[in-house]
Amino acid sequence: MPAIATLKRRLVGIIEPDFGLLDQLLALDVLTLRQVADVRSERTVYRRNDVLLDLLLTEDQCNRFLTALQRTRQQHVANLIMSHGGKNASLCCYELCSGKLWLFK
Repeated sequence: MPAIATLKRRLVGIIEPDFGLLDQLLALDVLTLRQVADVRSERTVYRRNDVLLDLLLTEDQCNRFLTALQRTRQQHVANLIMSHGGKNASLCCYELCSGKLWLFK
C-alpha cells in the first residue's frame, strides 16, 4: 500500500486536468457530467487530481484514463502509471483510491 500511496502523491502533482483531460474523460465515458463538475469545483489542481483519481474504480476506467492522458499529450503520466513509478513495467494502472492493483494483460 505505501508504494501505491507514493504513486498517487506523484500523480496528484503532475496530472493536468484543466486543459482537455476532463473533456476526454467525459467523451470516453470514464466520468459523468456531474463527476466532471465535481472535479472542476475543487479549488486547487491538487484537490482536482485527488478527486479525479478517487473516481477511477474499474479496470476499464483505468484503461480509458490512460487513453485520455495520451490524447491530451500527457504520455509522461501514462508512462509513469504503466511502469508503476519505474518499478514494474508489466503493471499498468491502479485503483488508487482503495489501494487495489489492476493488472492489464
